[in-house]
Amino acid sequence: MATYKKRGYKPKTKKEKEEVVEENSTTAEVFNTLDEGASRTEEWVVKNQKYIIGIIGAAALIVLAFLGYNKFIAEPQEKEAMNEMYTAKKYFDDAVNGTSSDSLYRMALEGGEGKYGMVDIANEYSGSPAANLANYYAGMAYLNLKDYQNAIEYLSNFSSDDKMLGPIAKGGIGDAFVQLDQLEEGLEYYEKAFKANVNDFTTPLFLMKAARVAIDLEQNDKALGFLNRIKVEFPSSTEFSQVDALIGQVEASL
Repeated sequence: MATYKKRGYKPKTKKEKEEVVEENSTTAEVFNTLDEGASRTEEWVVKNQKYIIGIIGAAALIVLAFLGYNKFIAEPQEKEAMNEMYTAKKYFDDAVNGTSSDSLYRMALEGGEGKYGMVDIANEYSGSPAANLANYYAGMAYLNLKDYQNAIEYLSNFSSDDKMLGPIAKGGIGDAFVQLDQLEEGLEYYEKAFKANVNDFTTPLFLMKAARVAIDLEQNDKALGFLNRIKVEFPSSTEFSQVDALIGQVEASL
């Protein structure tokens, strides 16, 4: 067993001298091993330094390229896309609020006054926030024009955490499926719509739509669940006034 020896201690016996020699030898071996390992590492670095520098350089280039893309390509393109969208959005708003809505919806889709429509913006600036929003407007325009397949396609390409636009887009897909007489799919999207965000407008609206489709599908228990939720959670909603009559209708059929 090793024993503590004070600094300056001189071995007296033959055995102690042998222990000192052994300890010195072991210590030397350790340092030699460390030196050899360091040397091998240095040799590897020297030998592969071109590759190391290349990897570091490539990583730096990727970072710089990303920053450059955002600054000099993505940001200007996004600004350009939003400028293009201004006119198409005005057509859409006029269609919602005014007359000659069909022609205005088509202009919102196809463009006018030398500006892109929502379809062009969605295609030309694909992957950008502007293109994402253009998918929403295009989908809603197609829905109002009763082009339900295109409405489903464009609204499905739109994604948002916005508490209104997200549910309305999913509800719009539900409306399109119902108009195509695909009630199961319509019900699925109405459920997605009222689950996307809980608020006093979209939630009771799509709960009611889901309840009516569930009744048509003879899924009466599910319909009752939707209607009772409106009755309990949304007593100030427009849909509330229809709840008791529909509950009575469903209960009578059970």
